[in-house]
This record gives sequence, C-alpha cells and structure tokens, in this order.
Amino acid sequence: MPAEAPATDTIFYDGYCGLCHRWVRFLVAADRDGRMFRFAPLQGETFRSKVPEGIRAGLPDSVVLETAGGTILVRSDAVVSVLRRLGGSWRVVGAALHLIPRPLRDGAYDWIAHMRSRWFARPPDVCPVVPAELRKRFDP
Repeated sequence: MPAEAPATDTIFYDGYCGLCHRWVRFLVAADRDGRMFRFAPLQGETFRSKVPEGIRAGLPDSVVLETAGGTILVRSDAVVSVLRRLGGSWRVVGAALHLIPRPLRDGAYDWIAHMRSRWFARPPDVCPVVPAELRKRFDP
C-alpha cells in the first residue's frame, strides 16, 4: 500500500518584503516536489478567505504559517516549524532554535522584521516572479 502524501502547510508572507520573498524562494527550492508548502501573500484573497478577520487583525505582517491541521503559527514558532518540516540539517537547526525560550526567539524575530526594509529591497510586486511550472504552488 503506498504511503500517504504529507499534508501541505500554507505559508503566508508579506508580499512587499524583500526578505520574505527570499524566504519563499529558499523554501520553493528546498521543497522540490512541492508537497510540504503552498504560498500566498498576506495581502491576497487566499489569506482573507482562510484566516478569519478576528485572527488576522492580531497577526504580524511578516510570515504566518497555517499548518495542514489548521493551526496558525507566527514569528519564531512559524520559522521553527518550517525548518523542522524541511528535514535534514534544517530539522536540527529548527530543533536547536526551539530550545531557545520563545520570548528571546520572538524578540530576535521582531528585531529582524523591524530592520528588514532597510536590509532588503522592496520587491516590485506582491508575488515573486516564478517559472510557470512553479506557479501552481502559489495562491492569490
């Protein structure tokens, strides 16, 4: 009997953030077969339709992860979960980051999020330009 395909998590990212675009490009390359992650901008209709308004209001404008089970993870918890899901060396990095107390992880995350516009150029569009064969992994 064939093994079930792993459930797909959705990564919502700030479509106007250069760092977020780089994160998405990294994850697209790491998830070669596209089974682990789908992607959609925080400014898009998928985010508005999948995440209720009351929850959206309290979320950061950087990276939000909706697990296949429907759990919403933000800030460093989202990054840790994604890294652990990637497997290999990234699983080890995610596990090591998870050992750091959340307030410290989130403090570092928030500082990087605050500085990201200074360090990374703003992309010209909400969705990164991707080859046609990868577009099916992105939601509006």
